Amino acid sequence: MHIAILTFEGYNELDSLIALGVLNRIKTDGWRVTIATPSPTVTSMNGVVIEQMSTLEQACAADAVIVGSGNATREVVEDPAIMNVLRDLDPSRQLIAAQCSGALVLAKLGLLHDIPVCTDLITKPWVVAAGVEVLNQPFYAKDNVATAGGCLASHYLAAWAIARLQGKDAAEGALHYVVPVGEKEEYIERVWRNISPYLPAPASALAGQGGDAGLPRAHPVALPEHR
Repeated sequence: MHIAILTFEGYNELDSLIALGVLNRIKTDGWRVTIATPSPTVTSMNGVVIEQMSTLEQACAADAVIVGSGNATREVVEDPAIMNVLRDLDPSRQLIAAQCSGALVLAKLGLLHDIPVCTDLITKPWVVAAGVEVLNQPFYAKDNVATAGGCLASHYLAAWAIARLQGKDAAEGALHYVVPVGEKEEYIERVWRNISPYLPAPASALAGQGGDAGLPRAHPVALPEHR
């Protein structure tokens, strides 16, 4: 199971790396999370350089893709070398999620099909100009497409992806490790309040069952003790 986080030049560390950290709490054979970049390295909006873990082409074949945000997303969507590769993304066979300005990438790729999105306040006018409705909430999903708005909403996307691919128990275990001590129940309850309405029924339904045609089957796994 490969989950790729698309990360471009000028990326927002909170968007890509929080999702990376939460997703990597799953410790089962075959579960792989990568930072997918268009070049061997990319530099964040704050100067943090990270190396490519997978290519954009490999990301397009992943089971799930999260499109990260950054301060150069408008340049990304105008770059044919990037966008032509990303046209192979297909929500009929993979989970597609976008964080903040990543929603603009989905809009420009024509993947939304009248699906409203969540995004950050700076990106909102660009997304509206692309003809997409922007919701005033942190998370929204329809079928295999999800979006989140605000950097600290990135764990919603990670939890949604885990819940879809490994089940609710696995997602809750991953969240339990990262949320603040003394506030774990409060944080986890908030996550489920935001994402449960957009999970297949029942809420713990797995990819490959019911309406998830085209996605690989997966089974919940017991997480190791937190460390």
